[in-house]
Amino acid sequence: MLDLRHRPWVVAVTVSLLLLMSVGLQAARDRAFPRMDVRERFLYLQSGEALKRISLSYDALVADIYWIRTLQHYGGDRLSEGGQGKYVLLYPLLDLTTSLDPRFNIAYRFGAIFLAEPWPGGPGRPDLAVALLRKGLANDPSKWQYMQDIGFVYYWALADFRNAAAWFRRASHAPGAPSWLEPLAATTLAQGGDRTASRFLWQQIATSADDDWLKREAERRLVQLEAMDQIDWLNARIETYATAHPDDPLSWERLVRAGVLRGVPRDPTGEPYVLNEAWGTVTVSEGSRLYPLPTGEAVHMEPQR
Repeated sequence: MLDLRHRPWVVAVTVSLLLLMSVGLQAARDRAFPRMDVRERFLYLQSGEALKRISLSYDALVADIYWIRTLQHYGGDRLSEGGQGKYVLLYPLLDLTTSLDPRFNIAYRFGAIFLAEPWPGGPGRPDLAVALLRKGLANDPSKWQYMQDIGFVYYWALADFRNAAAWFRRASHAPGAPSWLEPLAATTLAQGGDRTASRFLWQQIATSADDDWLKREAERRLVQLEAMDQIDWLNARIETYATAHPDDPLSWERLVRAGVLRGVPRDPTGEPYVLNEAWGTVTVSEGSRLYPLPTGEAVHMEPQR
């Protein structure tokens, strides 16, 4: 009979395999039963330090598994209907992942994007996005990308241009930082809220990002900015018509018949824009990959219901 007391490597491998099996079973359960009641949405292990001890020397491998589960959770909730309980595990999963592997660059940067994404495309929690990036910065103080991303969250999600500029400037002084960060800080202060600075930032990310997903996300954001410019133009045309014809009900058909527009306008992806006939305002369709557009205002800290 094998004496496990004299074979510590056997114990280590056995414990690690059991841990991986339990995480795998939980991931399989999530795929098979994605729409669980909110009361069932909890993590059996919530302490990163405890999980790090249990995983022994396999913490990087277990971090990869928890990152996969993070992606499953975010993607599943983004596609699901309803509101209660959506994204409740997103930050805890990201926290566990980055506690297991404190230099998990993708988890910090992508996780911050997920957290800051406005509802219903994400939880609308830029505060947690900043907290996650600060955690990464505490583990790697010279990482200018984390400083840039914090500035970006302040700029894009919170419309806090002073803090955004401060973080861009701090990033510009880090070793290896690109030369465009310093002028970006000045532009942010001078033109806070102007889409020029936002467009410039996304263009830099699109051309300099190491990861294909981040490049595609930057390109999507640039298309969102194009749609926002189009919406401003449409809203101005509609407002002019509504002022001159206050008794006419608004609809795309009436605006086309009146010669205000040549046809039902479409966003840059080809989806028809939606006209709120009561308010006379335009937005993208929920079926568009550009939905939801950033509001240009500070995002609520709590998810909308």
